[in-house]
Amino acid sequence: MIVADSNTMRGIESAAVNSGVSLEELMEKAGTETAALAAKLIAEKKLQQVCVLCGAGNNGGDGFVIARLLSDMTHVTVILTAGEPGTELSRKNFDLLPQNVRVCYYGNQYYECIGLVREADMLIDAIYGIGFHGMLQADMADLIGFCNENTHAVKIAVDLPSGIECDTGRIENDCFTADYTVSFTALKPLHVLYPAADRCGTISVADVGIPDSVVKSAPFMMLSTDSYVAAHPFAPRKKSAHKGTNGTLLSICGSYGMAGAAMLSAEAALRCGIGLLKMAVPESIYPIMAGRLPEPVYIPLAQSKDGIIDIDEYARLMQLINQGANAALIRCGLGLTGNTKSLVALLVDGARMPLVLDADGINAISVNINILKRSAAPKILTPHPGEMARLLGVDVQTVQTDRYHIARNFAMEYGVVLILKGANTLIATPEGRVYVNLNGNEGMGKGGSGDMLAGMAASFLAQGMSPEEAAVYAVYYHGLAGDRCAEQYSKRAMLPSDMIAALKTIF
Repeated sequence: MIVADSNTMRGIESAAVNSGVSLEELMEKAGTETAALAAKLIAEKKLQQVCVLCGAGNNGGDGFVIARLLSDMTHVTVILTAGEPGTELSRKNFDLLPQNVRVCYYGNQYYECIGLVREADMLIDAIYGIGFHGMLQADMADLIGFCNENTHAVKIAVDLPSGIECDTGRIENDCFTADYTVSFTALKPLHVLYPAADRCGTISVADVGIPDSVVKSAPFMMLSTDSYVAAHPFAPRKKSAHKGTNGTLLSICGSYGMAGAAMLSAEAALRCGIGLLKMAVPESIYPIMAGRLPEPVYIPLAQSKDGIIDIDEYARLMQLINQGANAALIRCGLGLTGNTKSLVALLVDGARMPLVLDADGINAISVNINILKRSAAPKILTPHPGEMARLLGVDVQTVQTDRYHIARNFAMEYGVVLILKGANTLIATPEGRVYVNLNGNEGMGKGGSGDMLAGMAASFLAQGMSPEEAAVYAVYYHGLAGDRCAEQYSKRAMLPSDMIAALKTIF
């Protein structure tokens, strides 16, 4: 599934028209698809009063089609939020409304319209489309506020909830809060970027008759990870494969009190098919890990008095990265001291093999971020919003309000593949490609989930995948494991260790 911005969508529609599809056909199909969802809900919930709010543009025209198609099964009222239809196509569909559809003018019948909104069993938002920018005017904000206050009504947004900017997901003052959003042809940025996605409810993408060839030939802003994975299946292994040909991963993880982080990343890496896992850990946690997880080769390291890998182990680790591994993971539970920062900086600067940096591995380089540009090693970084904020020297809110551009710009500037974690995790590449992950759930928001993801990405990387491919695969299967566990254990009770176990059945 592609994510297309407003300019791309206009280009797709224009190309569709040039191929022989009329705008009238597109509007009729858009209204029909949305009406089908509304009709299903009306029948299931036995709804009696439907109110369709229509703007002056073509989004309002979609609303007129919906109102016409629903008029045979329930009471339908159209509220004209900005007066008469302002486009020829919208006017044509307005004129086709049957007599049993009531029409109210918000500007002239304010109190009557508000009463209808309050009493409605279903509210359908067809006010603004992908061209909306800025903030709602006061009178429109009032109307949408009354819609949101009607908590018993089922709410459907046509293409997008009014009040949200399509390309940024920005909400300046307020927006329609939908239970369902029907997007046309493709997802739009607001559907996958939070907090806007929270206001969309359940999102579906309707085929409105644009040829697949037109959609596939269009540029896109983001591609979903499931689409990438479907197009790039796992390469089959030869029967003669052995641990040496299946990749060697060096994991530099753990500190006193943080054995669990190293354990979770190790288990995840093993479940993703790595041939040989070498665990370089502080000597104090070696007995704990070896007693629990027998598969790795353990390399106990000297540690400082606070239980962190000693910087004197640098030369040994550097040799292991460049001569004894296909990739290295620098992250889980390393701790964050001056010792750690110096060690990580030396390792990143000197590595030639691919690296995955996460958590303390990321925090350690935040004070010397330009080391990423100097390092010759291919790199995957997996920050959560707090770590991303530290890398950039900004606050978390700044990151969360512009996740797409922050991820894309950082990946391009520093030449890394960046996994910006969170709801609908983003993966950005040095070439400017961005992927969005649409699976996963809030039950994954527990300590250890990131350890698992880092181990998965590093495992795929060591098996010979490119950083881009390894990152996309790791994020997708991480989310899929989360969804499997939510079904089996519930979002509240599921644990990262359950997710790692789920990889057995997924693969």
